[in-house]
Amino acid sequence: MNFKNITVAGSGVLGYQIAFQAAFHGFHVTVYDISDEVLEKAKSKFTGLSDSFKEDLKATQQQIDETHKNLSYSSNLEDAVKDADLLIEAVPEDPEIKIEFYEKLAKAAPEKTVFATNSSTLLPSQFAEVTGRPEKFVALHFANEIWKHNTGEVMKHPGTSPEVFDSVLHFAKAIGMVALPIYKEQPGYIVNSLLVPLLDAAVNLWINEVADIETIDKTWMVATGAPAGPFGILDVVGITTAYNINKMQAEETQDPLKLKAVQKLKEDYLDRGKMGVLTGEGFYKYPNPAYQDKDFLK
Repeated sequence: MNFKNITVAGSGVLGYQIAFQAAFHGFHVTVYDISDEVLEKAKSKFTGLSDSFKEDLKATQQQIDETHKNLSYSSNLEDAVKDADLLIEAVPEDPEIKIEFYEKLAKAAPEKTVFATNSSTLLPSQFAEVTGRPEKFVALHFANEIWKHNTGEVMKHPGTSPEVFDSVLHFAKAIGMVALPIYKEQPGYIVNSLLVPLLDAAVNLWINEVADIETIDKTWMVATGAPAGPFGILDVVGITTAYNINKMQAEETQDPLKLKAVQKLKEDYLDRGKMGVLTGEGFYKYPNPAYQDKDFLK
């Protein structure tokens, strides 16, 4: 299978990055979202992304111009997928929204189109049947800031055809990702299966008043050589995500530590607009967080 025309459904946090990354690497990309108004917002985000590609990847203005030429936009699903070889779904992380989307998509997409979900918490087998083409369905997961953190986790479900699995791995490489094959369904794939317990442990240490935020980060950075500690990572991921994970755990377990974490994250951070890198402040202040200071590790 040779993918040339890509449709990205959803222009949120990861959707617009995936679209731009694929267009940068020469693919024709159609960005689909629910309204022209939402798509206009995506276009303005691409301007900021252009600057990041110039700074981080040393992209030339000519490359950026070509990238923008490779992008088109549509709020009509049938129009958006009519030529698609591969559709990457990046709609909100809600099973009902995804099921409703795949039911519409199954009717609108040509037979040739392979579907890939970018879901980070839901498994492809949850949606395989409703896609109407389970053998042409995989998960393709990216880390935030994909042009720098270029992991492309490709996860099959029991019904995925080997040819489709290999084709999506090949596509991930073609857009500059390190393609990571995952042969068996796993919530959180590899990255989040390793990362979430680390972030969870860090929040527990902090809430339990074992150590402060900077000390916890410093410990991790010195001991492992990592460029950021768990709270620096949480600022990139977004404190809303940390809040949601802790809230879910608190509701399930009624653990007093988790309930305390939820309250503290809400009152001291979210209610004060401290969402992380996105808002210029979270556990650290940006653009020059303390953990990047040359004396931080002393």
